[in-house]
Amino acid sequence: MPRAETEAPIVQTMYELLFEDRDPVAEPGTSDGTPGDWWTVFALVPDILEHSVRGFRLYQSPRRLLPPILRELAQARVGWAAGSQFVFSQHCKSLRGIGVTEERITAIPNWVVASCFDDAERAVLGYTDCLALDHGRVPDRLFDALRRHLSDEQILELTYITALYLQHAVMSRALRTEFDDRPEPVEEVMNPSGDNAAVRRPGRLSPT
Repeated sequence: MPRAETEAPIVQTMYELLFEDRDPVAEPGTSDGTPGDWWTVFALVPDILEHSVRGFRLYQSPRRLLPPILRELAQARVGWAAGSQFVFSQHCKSLRGIGVTEERITAIPNWVVASCFDDAERAVLGYTDCLALDHGRVPDRLFDALRRHLSDEQILELTYITALYLQHAVMSRALRTEFDDRPEPVEEVMNPSGDNAAVRRPGRLSPT
């Protein structure tokens, strides 16, 4: 949605905040290095954009009981689990902004075998995987572990915010916005002769 083609207050407000006096379609790019086309796509339906912006304000509100580090760990992990480079990348930056070490950020994809997370963080990461990968099916023992560290109110906040970012991850991939505008990585790879005969390729394990 070019700037000149909309008079919606929420669109004009967000364009001014993020792009100053530029038309973000003609001159894309935000200060944090993203193309910015998430905003120009959501601007096509201003009340959906406004609803999304309210969601951003909600999860960052000082009224939230959930500690920011647990929230951001879940948001980064749900981005990774859903295959959204955009959501994962942005919330790695958010984690860095609140002082989380590089060791812990780079361990998010392989958190199961990482020793740098405490019990509460591991429970949150495991719960996030249940939301993203098992569509909300959560084993009782995992939920019990979560409840040892979080109140019911905090668990509801965690669930809502993480599921909200699962939605954003899925939409970003579907619409190919921001860092999710990339080719499909899973496709047939032709062998050097150009035909489709099977070719054995080395894997991670050493050949015997």
